[in-house]
Amino acid sequence: MTEAHIATNQEICLAMLRDSDRDRYLACLLSPEEKRGALAALYAFNAELARIRDLVHEPLPGEVRLQYWHDLLEGSAHGSTAANPVAAALLTAIETHRLPRKTLIDMIEARTFDLYDDPMETRLSLEGYAGETASALIQLASLVLSPEEAACSADAAGHAGVAQAVAGLLLLMPLHRRRGQIYIPLQILSATGLDRDAFLAGKDRPRISAAIEAFAGLGREHLAKARAAGSIAPTVFPAFLPATLAEPVLIRAQKRGALLFDRPLQPPQWRRQLRMGLAAARRKI
Repeated sequence: MTEAHIATNQEICLAMLRDSDRDRYLACLLSPEEKRGALAALYAFNAELARIRDLVHEPLPGEVRLQYWHDLLEGSAHGSTAANPVAAALLTAIETHRLPRKTLIDMIEARTFDLYDDPMETRLSLEGYAGETASALIQLASLVLSPEEAACSADAAGHAGVAQAVAGLLLLMPLHRRRGQIYIPLQILSATGLDRDAFLAGKDRPRISAAIEAFAGLGREHLAKARAAGSIAPTVFPAFLPATLAEPVLIRAQKRGALLFDRPLQPPQWRRQLRMGLAAARRKI
């Protein structure tokens, strides 16, 4: 593939992020220019996986879409990869930065959970899901930015990813509830006197608030552990920028509880941009 084709694919990935994931789009812009293309490919790949449930009405077509990416990474893609700019850009990023395909495959397999309405059983199950999705994405982005420094921030990436995943699931909770999906572990629900059906029914607001508060508290616990994991090298800090948006969401969720179904948790775009810009300058999660 020529350099012109590589650049075009990366520009397409950036344009996709501008429309579908503005926060990671900004994270790319706040990263070194020579790294933006690979980061955009990773983030666009993540966005493609995350939106599959929105595109299908049954799990099987979703599994087919996931299998496409699985086959691509295992070298058995069907058809021309060049026809899919995200796929082509992802493969270029993998080859250029020697990214571990196994980590990306695990990310794909973890997303199978999104296609079904099975409950998340335990806190450990949730942490595993977040580890193979959000945490893995931070670590992969760190490898793009500085493979030498990435290992030093692996612990912080693990915890920051869980905090970010919990915040993201809180933002999507009204949508998930309408679908009959639930990501709060049954372990947390039972501790607050609820089960899956009672939570989805939405009638016991005090207990639902308690469950949401506990779930957000789990995210804040991991955020505190990420901060306690030690300083993050300036070279890899841009990989953590999207995770810096988790705290306001977690705090709002703890305060609002069941009211998050009535009022959006997401701060306005300008506040998120300002927070990321300040985090980039201070290099603090």
